[in-house]
Amino acid sequence: MSMNWKQLLSPDRVGTGVPGKITQERSPFQRDFDRIVFSGSFRRLQDKTQVFPLVKTDYVRTRLTHSLETSSIGRSLGTATGVFICENFDAGNATPSDIGSIVAAAALAHDIGNPPLGHAGEEAIRHWFLTSNAAKELHSTLSEAEMRDIASFEGNAQGFRVLTRLEMPDQRGGMQLTAATLGTFSKYPVGSLVPKRPQGVAGKKFGYFQSEKELFSEVAEHCGLIKTGDGAWVRHPLAYLVEAADDIAYLIVDFEDGHRLGLVNYLELEMYFLEIINSEKSAEYVATLDAPIRKAEFLRAHAIGCLVRQVAQVFIEHQQELLDGTLEKPLIEYIPCRDTLEAIRRRSASGLYNHRSVAEVIGAGFEMVSGLLDIFVPCVNEIAAEVSGKAQAGYRSRRLATMLPEGAVDRENELWRNHSYYRLMSILDFVSGMTDGYAVSLHQKLKGISL
Repeated sequence: MSMNWKQLLSPDRVGTGVPGKITQERSPFQRDFDRIVFSGSFRRLQDKTQVFPLVKTDYVRTRLTHSLETSSIGRSLGTATGVFICENFDAGNATPSDIGSIVAAAALAHDIGNPPLGHAGEEAIRHWFLTSNAAKELHSTLSEAEMRDIASFEGNAQGFRVLTRLEMPDQRGGMQLTAATLGTFSKYPVGSLVPKRPQGVAGKKFGYFQSEKELFSEVAEHCGLIKTGDGAWVRHPLAYLVEAADDIAYLIVDFEDGHRLGLVNYLELEMYFLEIINSEKSAEYVATLDAPIRKAEFLRAHAIGCLVRQVAQVFIEHQQELLDGTLEKPLIEYIPCRDTLEAIRRRSASGLYNHRSVAEVIGAGFEMVSGLLDIFVPCVNEIAAEVSGKAQAGYRSRRLATMLPEGAVDRENELWRNHSYYRLMSILDFVSGMTDGYAVSLHQKLKGISL
């Protein structure tokens, strides 16, 4: 059983129940891109950590610039492979540029669900849920699947929730993006607790919470993803391109940032990037440049171009496995430069991601995220108990509740009143949506450190 490109490129908008249509004057996938660009969740990425938290220099990338660069790489990958798809398969009315737009939109949103301080923020939420007394009080009220959602909290699943529920919350499906874009966005098309996970990289993490299970099923049905079990499907083939674009962006660009901050020697950067480029002409040209920063910029641009060509070729070579849902590794593990990228990854892990300046801020961030959850989770539970007539909320909780966004205290919503899972998710929405700077400022104020 194989998937087919015509269905994989579905323009149907999730949540509407109305069949979509591909038009060339302004394609539905370009509209997806535009909706993401103008969303508040995307805009807040300007003050969210990529590698170096709360850094003072104005050069180093944030999640916003990383997402834009990943999207640019994704567009190139999607368009290049789109030429092959449209020439060899029935793609409906889709063009190579439409496929480029799908990958670009999905890549643009790939980090939209990340909490403050990036992956450290995810880990802080998991740690809080397993260790905090405020969280432990709720464990007995949650189902096993709900427990797993939060104990293994995933920015990828939060991203799907942002796109399909939190942005434009008054309509079913949230932003009502196309099934093709949402399928491409979902690197891990599986719930947190399922009997049989998809093989390989697609089952490494999870991509939706229990609260969005129905919406994810709708995406999978529209795209014709192969089901591997209850709540689990194989990846959309274009999701491999989003993953590759992200890998290229962070491996190459983070390394360039490390050079700018003096953590990576220029000669080391030159050695790795020239290995990727593999061109005597480029080596000769870069030798004529004077400033190391200009040399690094030239090498970064050409290295990315080489990697895009290699990934596109691998995608084409593994086309049948992608359509069968049997490709188990990321695309960059098949390209000629994979050993060089792995060397860059190891060097970045030791010299950048675990650098003392990063570790210090992330350590403090653990306390910050845990502290905010310890403050606001009991607050909404007290308010819910008061609304249900079970107990009166304390003065502190009533005052704190005024600081929360409208959706976090939804007194009229029966699910919010009666189920701790939904209240907990509403606070996780609030905290994970914060920028780094706002989270620090709010935590300091609530702890009396800064007024």
